[in-house]
Amino acid sequence: MSVSTVRVVDLETTGSRPPAHAVCEIGWQDVTLGEDGWQVTASRGSSLVDPQRAIPPVTQAVHHIIDEDVVGAPRWADIAPVVLRAFPVMAAHRASFEQRFCTPALSGGARWICTWKCALRLWPDSPSFSNQVLRYWRKPVGLDRELGLPVHRALPDAYVTAHHLRDMLAEASVDQLLEWSDLPGLLPRVPAGPDRGKGWAEIDDAALTGWLGDRDEDVRYSASVEQARRSGTVRDVAPPSQGSLFA
Repeated sequence: MSVSTVRVVDLETTGSRPPAHAVCEIGWQDVTLGEDGWQVTASRGSSLVDPQRAIPPVTQAVHHIIDEDVVGAPRWADIAPVVLRAFPVMAAHRASFEQRFCTPALSGGARWICTWKCALRLWPDSPSFSNQVLRYWRKPVGLDRELGLPVHRALPDAYVTAHHLRDMLAEASVDQLLEWSDLPGLLPRVPAGPDRGKGWAEIDDAALTGWLGDRDEDVRYSASVEQARRSGTVRDVAPPSQGSLFA
């Protein structure tokens, strides 16, 4: 896919599940292909959004956006197309969250890069894969500490994510990142239990088979990829169906 700019977005919301919850802030940061490769540009911005409902105290405590802050702010249906629609490819860290609110109708059918899923593939040695752990583990070149603060606000978080995306694009193509993003997350390590922290190749066949029935899609997928590797078939395979949990 030929694109010269990817818009990174981050949302702050009243909760995690629309339509019960809504957006109260959007931030964006562009990453553009130039003569010297992909660069984090000065094209960035943010807007508070009127969620048309009260912001619960538990989410105020995360992003510190209160009801009084959003009085007179644009509504999501009005601001979202302005920010999103000019970009055929967008990115976010754990993009599935942003996609709940940035629907195809609002984004114009944009495709999404998930920098969390891509980090699992490109930087499997990271101690964790949150936006901020990657920031301090990797120390991306050119990241201005002040522009990346405070955390859990839309523009600073988008700005940090954009630096991860820029570095990913130095290692993999847009098409490759999109392909990985369309698949479940390929976890490099067992997430829980007695084998927690081990690479999938380090656990025995019985333990691996047990993970194939896990409720988490990313866990099932990661176990299935290792199973396929052991059987000498394919590197990436479709995850086991959720229906198998109830067979």
